[in-house]
Amino acid sequence: MKFLKPKNKNSESVDWKISEQTRYIVKYYAEYLEFTEEEVVDEFLKNIIDDKDFIEWIESKRFNKRILSQIRNVKEEGIG
Repeated sequence: MKFLKPKNKNSESVDWKISEQTRYIVKYYAEYLEFTEEEVVDEFLKNIIDDKDFIEWIESKRFNKRILSQIRNVKEEGIG
């Protein structure tokens, strides 16, 4: 038997406006995956870490240590 691992739920509520089309895409994709809409958005947005230009931009910033420490756990989870 494999044991279940806890979900990392260091989550906060955000208040963003998105288009109606995007809302439906997330809604139905979550239904298809049997995930919550929040889980779909969270996992999808973690893929931003794969944007090499974004990482270069962060690394070029003068005070980048804080930013890198905030996004580091995403890289360590194997997302990036």
